[in-house]
Amino acid sequence: MFNLNTHVARLLMDEPFFAILSRQIEKRSSTAIPTAGVRINKETAQFELYYNPEFFEKLTDYEKKDVLLHEFYHCVFEHVTGRLPVNDKGEKEMTMMWNIATDLSINSHLSHLPDGCVKPGVGPYEDYPEANSAEWYYARLQQDAKDNPQFGESMGEGQFDDHDGWEEVPEQVKAMAKERLKETVKKAAEEASKNSNWGSVSQDVRKDIMSRIQTKVDWRKVLRYFIKTSQKANKQSSMKHINKRYPYIHAGRKTSRTAKIAISIDQSGSVSDQMLNAFFNELNKLAKYAEFTVVPFDTEVFEDKVYTWKKGENKKWERVLSGGTCFDAPTEYVNKRNFDGHIILTDLMAPKPKSSKCQRMWMTTSHYAQRPYFSTNERIVVVD
Repeated sequence: MFNLNTHVARLLMDEPFFAILSRQIEKRSSTAIPTAGVRINKETAQFELYYNPEFFEKLTDYEKKDVLLHEFYHCVFEHVTGRLPVNDKGEKEMTMMWNIATDLSINSHLSHLPDGCVKPGVGPYEDYPEANSAEWYYARLQQDAKDNPQFGESMGEGQFDDHDGWEEVPEQVKAMAKERLKETVKKAAEEASKNSNWGSVSQDVRKDIMSRIQTKVDWRKVLRYFIKTSQKANKQSSMKHINKRYPYIHAGRKTSRTAKIAISIDQSGSVSDQMLNAFFNELNKLAKYAEFTVVPFDTEVFEDKVYTWKKGENKKWERVLSGGTCFDAPTEYVNKRNFDGHIILTDLMAPKPKSSKCQRMWMTTSHYAQRPYFSTNERIVVVD
């Protein structure tokens, strides 16, 4: 049976931008889906590509590649993460018309799709121009369906991929997936630009992608995202929750989510009081989601100054030391303990540390972010 995973590298050999994106998207074989479709896993907030091996087996290599690119474009254009039209009630709503609009906007950029796919200039859409946004096509489809009821009845013919499940994902999970994907798209775009090789991505789409990733990121949202993706489920027995298997005989299970986050603060003097004040003000708002352990360090961790900040507590930070910097010190401290995430506030002016056993994020100012002492694939967030 056809296994897409063994063909992806070959199919995307001349598509470096999408090759990087593809590595972050899980491919899952399923005969329950007629063709292919990309979705967000509600538990992990990861993108997943489901494909029918029998459908793919019948396609040429050119067609296989364009089906892959079609699904990846849905991710890049944020069709899966909440870019939806608003209905009369002011609510975002997934409709057949919106599904077609997204496909029309994508298929303008692909020339080897399977026969019968919706495409500007073909069939019911023969007078539709190419290379417009999903919103433009959506407005045009609405108008055409209003003017000609028969046109509305023919919509949906030629829509080959599966958009089921897009609207079922909780908004919080979509936000997590969107933030995670944005980081991947940024890396892929930077790599493509550096090597002057975007593959088949058109100039207009490149501009759109670059404008998305160059938008200033709100570090507060990134901080919340990091903490929520670090959370783990804790299950406890509770008589207030009904045991579905043995109701009123055994206690039910209560599930809560929390995270143990280490906050390592560089005491070298380059981390300003203004930055620390802004950061700790935000932590005050997030204390209900996590337990924070503040770890002051310079060339070593001063364990007698480490303190735990639990839910609901409203503590103010205080500067403890001032000296050089060694990132191995807080990394080793955190690795020896059961933390779910590690945030380091620093100027990045020290050698690259050892690997972290939990997810790690760096926070600094724009001045230092432009010239870090070491390179890393971990997230560097600007606090200004």
